[in-house]
Amino acid sequence: MKIAFIGLGNMGSPMAANLLKAGCEVTVFDIDPTHTKALESQGATAARSLEEAVSGVDTVVTMLPAGQHVRAVYLGDHQGGSGLLKMIAPGTFLIDSSTIDPDSARIVAAEAEKLGFEFVDAPVSGGVAGAQAGTLTFIVGGSDSAFEKARSVLQHMGKNIFHAGKAGDGQMAKICNNLMLGILMSGTCEALSLGIDNGLDPKVLSDIMMQSSGRNWALELYNPCPGIMASVPSSNDYKPGFMTKLMLKDLGLGLEAATRSQSAIPMGMLARNLYAFHNAAGHDQQDFSSLFQFYRKKNQ
Repeated sequence: MKIAFIGLGNMGSPMAANLLKAGCEVTVFDIDPTHTKALESQGATAARSLEEAVSGVDTVVTMLPAGQHVRAVYLGDHQGGSGLLKMIAPGTFLIDSSTIDPDSARIVAAEAEKLGFEFVDAPVSGGVAGAQAGTLTFIVGGSDSAFEKARSVLQHMGKNIFHAGKAGDGQMAKICNNLMLGILMSGTCEALSLGIDNGLDPKVLSDIMMQSSGRNWALELYNPCPGIMASVPSSNDYKPGFMTKLMLKDLGLGLEAATRSQSAIPMGMLARNLYAFHNAAGHDQQDFSSLFQFYRKKNQ
């Protein structure tokens, strides 16, 4: 299996590394060439351009920051740069694992279909730790046949692979998931901070809530209070992890989707505003669980 992997950030690099471990031939490309060096040492081929990266491959996987980057890479930019849809050979399969707005995914899918290519949007859940361990959850939007093709590639990088529906539905499902995650993390930070303010030990309180009706993913696997769990970002100065600026972006995508469908998301809007304040206060590079600091600021 010959794969081009485009976009080697905190998530893309370990994902590409897992493809290498699975025995795939992987060509990597990033606008920052320093990101390709570590993967070269693991057996990847470093490309100097997008066109070089996608030459002669069976599958292209992209992991990019936002919708405008995905559109530019696939369709070309406004400065006359060509997109990879004009560079790839017939039969090349396309997977985009970025988290972007559903409309961008649908636009790229439609253009790919016009040219005879199969495309899926396959955003991920599981964070950097999941990317490193190969246990990501992939949420796939595309045709039934494209989903089956995608599964053969994604199985090397993830543990759970879901077919959400048609093109763009993977993105919509991911937006709903991260909207809930932002709300849950906000509530967990709030409850723990309230307990601390009233004399409770946060470890004891976490244990109580873990066995009670307040139990949730953040308490179980990603406690935001430092010192309670050894292997999570909160106990390592809130790094590495899923950056606050990315949670803010995803909650913004939720707000955009709700505006289009006229859906009520009052709790999502509150969570988005909390992350906006936290981001603006200089915590944009920290893990999103660092919102706990927002509640503890009065005691710092």
